[in-house]
Parts: sequence; structure tokens; C-alpha cells
Amino acid sequence: MIASRSGGPYFTPEEYLALERESTIKHEYRQGLVFAMAGAKKSHVTIVGNLSGLFFNHFRGVEDCYFYANDVKVRLLEGDGYYYPDMTVTCDEKDNGLDNSYIEYPKLIIEVLSDSTGRI
Repeated sequence: MIASRSGGPYFTPEEYLALERESTIKHEYRQGLVFAMAGAKKSHVTIVGNLSGLFFNHFRGVEDCYFYANDVKVRLLEGDGYYYPDMTVTCDEKDNGLDNSYIEYPKLIIEVLSDSTGRI
């Protein structure tokens, strides 16, 4: 589902981030369009949970690297977008100074493919 606003279908990144702060559901942003995130199937959640445990344990001892699952956005400068990957790792100190709601310098992005993410 694509979100819309009174000024037309396209959002600026700033409008998207403001929408996300107030919304009760997650949205992704691609080139001005805002998409509501669909719920996941049990099998997807199980795979992400199992992998999250492994990656969390691995990165727990790695200095200056942080592992996140599910609810942290990643801003991709190429392609003009904000996404919620299943898991991500950042080891870049520049991410510490950014808005606390997203990562801009991911070292690793992990996405368990589903029908919808496989089309992106």
C-alpha cells in the first residue's frame, strides 16, 4: 500500500521521516514514494529470529560494531531510500551522530527474502 498526502503522491525525505515519527506502522521510502510494510509469515520470523541470535552473539564482542534486527531503518544514499532490513550491522562511528532512528553507513545488510522483498 502506498501512502499519500494532500500535496500529491511524492514525499520529501523530511516528510517521510516526520510521518514515521507519528505513525503506528512502519513504512519504507523509495524515490519519493512511501510504502506501508506488510506483516511477516511465521516462517520468516523464525528464520530471522534464529539468524539474529547467531549474529548478535558474534557481534557482541566486536568493538565499535552494532547489530540491529527488524526495527532500525537504513538510509541508502544511492537509490534515494529508507528501508527496514531484517538485520543490519554498522561499525561506522558516523552512525553514532545521526538521527537515532536510522543507519546511514551499514557494514552488512541481511534480508530474508519473501515474495515482496524478492521483487525489489
